[in-house]
Amino acid sequence: MADRIHRVVIEGSLISTPRLTLRPWATGDAEAALPVYGVDEVSRWLAPALEPVSDLAAMERLVERWVTESATLEPPQGRWAVSLRETGELVGGVALLPLPPFGSDLEIGWQLAPGVWGQGLAAEAGHAVAHQAFESDAGVEELFAVVRPRNTRGAATARRVGMEWVGETEKYYNLQLQVYRLRKGDLDAGGPTAAFP
Repeated sequence: MADRIHRVVIEGSLISTPRLTLRPWATGDAEAALPVYGVDEVSRWLAPALEPVSDLAAMERLVERWVTESATLEPPQGRWAVSLRETGELVGGVALLPLPPFGSDLEIGWQLAPGVWGQGLAAEAGHAVAHQAFESDAGVEELFAVVRPRNTRGAATARRVGMEWVGETEKYYNLQLQVYRLRKGDLDAGGPTAAFP
């Protein structure tokens, strides 16, 4: 069972897990992305890093910005659209980006459509990006997730990725945030339940 759960295949910019395909965003993804980023259940946790998306035109501009920015990111950094392997349906996004203000810490962030919550897909996507980061030639030794104190889903997902709570800070985004960390040596150390069901 652990092999099935932790199997992550990285082929260039594509990352596959047992249930998901992570691929770079494309300009045609805006309509499918709007039910993720355009709903309050998701967007309320993303500001100020990402302002709420009000309509399809705003989502199109945002996806275009992500596509453009992705060309300038140094691996293992990136943004990926998250799709179900079985159907190809786009259900969210995951990113590995430098945390402000100094950019020295790398943050895993995940957002999924509310209709697929509760299935462990966010943890599966976060876990896959952690593999991608730690297996890269960039020498990444630790990754972080920052979560607003009332975002219990985000905190639970960070723990299921295998991250440990390390405290609170106002260092990032000028907000009081819970900080979770995953060290390279701890990836998959917790067994099957550490990542996802």
